[in-house]
Amino acid sequence: MRLTSLALSIGLTLASSAALAATAYVSNEKDDSITVIDMDKMEVTETIPVGQRPRGLLLSSDNKLLYICASDSDRVQVMDLATRKIIKELPSGADPEQFALHPNDRWLYISNEDDALATVVDTQTDEVLAQIDVGVEPEGMAVSPDGKWAVNTSETTNMLHWIDTSTQQLVDNTLVDQRPRHVEFDLDGKRLWASAEIGGTVSIIDVATRQIEKVMTFAIKGVHPDKVQPVGVKLSKDGKYAFVALGPANHVAVVDAKTYEVLDYLLVGRRVWHMAFTPDQKYLLTTNGVSSDVSVIDVASLKVIKSIKVGRYPWGVVVTP
Repeated sequence: MRLTSLALSIGLTLASSAALAATAYVSNEKDDSITVIDMDKMEVTETIPVGQRPRGLLLSSDNKLLYICASDSDRVQVMDLATRKIIKELPSGADPEQFALHPNDRWLYISNEDDALATVVDTQTDEVLAQIDVGVEPEGMAVSPDGKWAVNTSETTNMLHWIDTSTQQLVDNTLVDQRPRHVEFDLDGKRLWASAEIGGTVSIIDVATRQIEKVMTFAIKGVHPDKVQPVGVKLSKDGKYAFVALGPANHVAVVDAKTYEVLDYLLVGRRVWHMAFTPDQKYLLTTNGVSSDVSVIDVASLKVIKSIKVGRYPWGVVVTP
């Protein structure tokens, strides 16, 4: 009886460990590939060829599908993660770079950098629902947690474009600093964080008024201000931290998400682009384009604990349970 109980206990422990194991997927711009990382071992296990110049990545709500912006193929590819095969391509519009999925898990909002358009595609029917005129060189895209807003950034127009998802119409614009690259809603959807690469700032916007509440700047000892170029932003689920990737400054800023105070700068690889948490938020992964690696940050200690070599010019990253 004791042996049976012990075997059951060991089995449950192993099952629990397996359940907690996570897998990261990284898009490599120059290699037209996706790198697969086993986060339990923190090792690369596979490299999967995909469309030309893959950049933005996101997951379906059930983590079964991976959406890939194949920018130079002018397509969004859909990968079945069970088989790791591309199962279809969506009509994304020209040069898709970033995208966001509506909470209904169907409407995909896509930035078309070359066409100054945001394309809305139904991922179940593959139908284009709308094409919305936005600013020049649209890139960043986010959908609010309640699904009411889709917000797009335009790099050349220096604006955030507010799309009412009930009508698929552009209803407002917010002027921010030069070359906005990424937008991220906080968990309750009350504030939006927007990075400005050339402006060197992050703006925090009140969603109810669509007005800027705070503009953050960054200064790293020994790094020229011109190299401090905010791009990706990630917010921890506990509301404690915001992490800001600072591009060619080769650092990630750790920000108190309530006071907006910069707490630390973490040295990562060269030309840090985007980031993703593991599902338990124990680790934060950064894609470092020029050094072609991924840095792993331990969130509890705020230390970089590992560098993992991937393909050439890693850009996007997501992590599945």
